[in-house]
Amino acid sequence: MALPVQKPAEISKPPIPQAAIPQAAIPQAAIAQAAIDPRHPVARLAELHAEAEETARLANLLGRSIHLAIALPALAAATLAAGRIGWPETVAWSLFTIGAAIAVVIAYRRAIGQPFERTVLKTFSQDLSAILVFAGFAWGAGAFLALPADANIALVVLFAAVPGTAVAVLLRERESVFLFLAPVAALASFACVLRPLAGGALDAAFVLIACIAVAASAVFADARKERANEVPALPDLA
Repeated sequence: MALPVQKPAEISKPPIPQAAIPQAAIPQAAIAQAAIDPRHPVARLAELHAEAEETARLANLLGRSIHLAIALPALAAATLAAGRIGWPETVAWSLFTIGAAIAVVIAYRRAIGQPFERTVLKTFSQDLSAILVFAGFAWGAGAFLALPADANIALVVLFAAVPGTAVAVLLRERESVFLFLAPVAALASFACVLRPLAGGALDAAFVLIACIAVAASAVFADARKERANEVPALPDLA
């Protein structure tokens, strides 16, 4: 009679404690990054290029902003010399324009210590946008304070168009031109019909035409710059 064959007892391996696995052997950061961003490395490289391009643009904006802080008081002084108005109006408008220039300097000094830090540069860009709106209203107030009532049409048009052109040339940013030029055009055209100035509605029409021309030139220059810096699109490698 055959003896029954007994199967050997299965020996189970004891579970390895989690603490026994070295943390360095588990690339958790790489796994998490791969789960969140499973794109092709070339696509990731394109994104890094876009971030570097934005950082360079904001850094250039930071460097050019100090020139605007110098140009605003200089243009205001030239306007006051041409207008020859009374001292109260001169002092009031000078405080407005100098205040805008000082605000640009303060924002510049806050950011210049870290000129290539994206967070700092983005904060500076937001601050500068608010300052440009204020500067536009400050300059536009000069249509009520700095221009004489008998100002000819050429002086009124130059008053509105020259500072907008200066912002476009110095900052080279389309949005910056719009933020500054919109309140200037609105207040200057209102002053032409509300004070009223010598030309009245005709002055207002020419002010709006001049401001639209400056804005259109800024759009054209920005589009031309984008075409010059355009890189071929990468194929979808994901």
